[in-house]
Amino acid sequence: MRRTEVKSVLTGADEGNKVNVKGWIRTNRGSKNVSFIALNDGSTIKNLQVVVDNDKFSEDLVKRLGTGACVSFTGDLVASQGSGQAVELLAETIEVLGDADPEDVKLTILQPKRHTLEKLREQAHLRFRTNTFGAVFRVRNALAYAIHKYFNDKGYVYVNTPIITGSDAEGAGEMFQVTTLDLKNAPLNDQKEVDFEQDFFGKATNLTVSGQLEAELAALALGKVYTFGPTFRAENSNTTRHVAEFWMIEPEVAFADLNENMDIAEDFLKYVIKYAMDNCSDDLEFLHKREVDADKQKKAEDRNELPLLERLNFVVQNEFERLTYTEAIDLLRNSKPNKKKRFQYLIEGWGADLQSEHERYLVEKKFKKPVILTDYPADIKAFYMRQNDDGKTVRAMDILFPGIGEIVGGSQREERLDKLKEGIERFDIPEEHIWWYLETRKLGTAPHSGFGLGFERLVMFVTGMTNIRDVIPFPRTPKNAEF
Repeated sequence: MRRTEVKSVLTGADEGNKVNVKGWIRTNRGSKNVSFIALNDGSTIKNLQVVVDNDKFSEDLVKRLGTGACVSFTGDLVASQGSGQAVELLAETIEVLGDADPEDVKLTILQPKRHTLEKLREQAHLRFRTNTFGAVFRVRNALAYAIHKYFNDKGYVYVNTPIITGSDAEGAGEMFQVTTLDLKNAPLNDQKEVDFEQDFFGKATNLTVSGQLEAELAALALGKVYTFGPTFRAENSNTTRHVAEFWMIEPEVAFADLNENMDIAEDFLKYVIKYAMDNCSDDLEFLHKREVDADKQKKAEDRNELPLLERLNFVVQNEFERLTYTEAIDLLRNSKPNKKKRFQYLIEGWGADLQSEHERYLVEKKFKKPVILTDYPADIKAFYMRQNDDGKTVRAMDILFPGIGEIVGGSQREERLDKLKEGIERFDIPEEHIWWYLETRKLGTAPHSGFGLGFERLVMFVTGMTNIRDVIPFPRTPKNAEF
């Protein structure tokens, strides 16, 4: 008999019919004569109650129906006699597909009790089976689909940019090196340095930190493109916002200026968040309640300004406020938290690199809506951003959200060769490393813009999770590459 997913069974459409379900037992409660089993197959956060008349089955089989076991049940789907569910399955045939020894289960996070997120990370191979991570990764899946759907429906071309690269798109180092050389006996050149000419690619190569530069090449021929792929950064940081391997969405649009870039980013963010809200309502309601319960245990100052579902609506329903970096600095310098020295990082003058506390003040206190800041000082932004006529600022933009601060960073790209060369000189980037990028400014250059969105940062915002390690299946962090 063909299996029916639990999500479909719970709609009640098959009530009165015989169905087959397969999944993992979350809990088994009851008496000597009857067992009430909560079965989950990952299709939904909700469990199906399976009622087993123990007298109809062998004692040995009944003993195998413990937490963690994978089981196939066939029987009649009927209206539930108890509260908490509309329908339940009366088991007629049972097949244990995979046993789970109770003594082994006791050593894992499968045992039905509350576990810390730290404990769950230690058993990342099993945490998918918990309510929290089932919800998180279903939402992550919906967001990924929505991203591809949005760009496809808008006529963008999906471009796969290199994972192995010979350039540093950010000009900031902290890259993972790729080599086939024998690290115990690496060849040296005349300068007694590692001779990368003998390496696989004949030059030093690294894992990419961004697909942007290559995406620009495609945009200058295909018009509208986007990348969605893994990126890597060898930053020795153990904060809740950093992992060494993460995913980036990076659209690039020919002939778009900064204003159009902001329009695209705002429309895009609202679309994908709304998609998750429409298609993951059960999971988001669970995560919302989880966050509200967690906030009750925190000090007032540590609680979320808005609960999860209100934060999502906050973004979807509000027009984003737009102002320049200079205007933001003036507001922050004259703000009450700054004057009363409540900010950890006080704003004293123009040129300061804004911190999360400043960004959240603008979003949550000052404007009470998402904020787009533009025209940052050139010294604190990347080499490829278009220089303004004032000689001090560049056509950059950052989008700030409640709770997390910056979620998107982008800019109008510098299309003028002479200005671009000034930028790479300022960041000490050798021309020979990105000669191909510079050449596009000689052969039919055009104004163009784009932005980058860290996918995990988006998933954190939509799920309310506060540690990036909890929104990527297998986090890579300093001293940790398990699983």
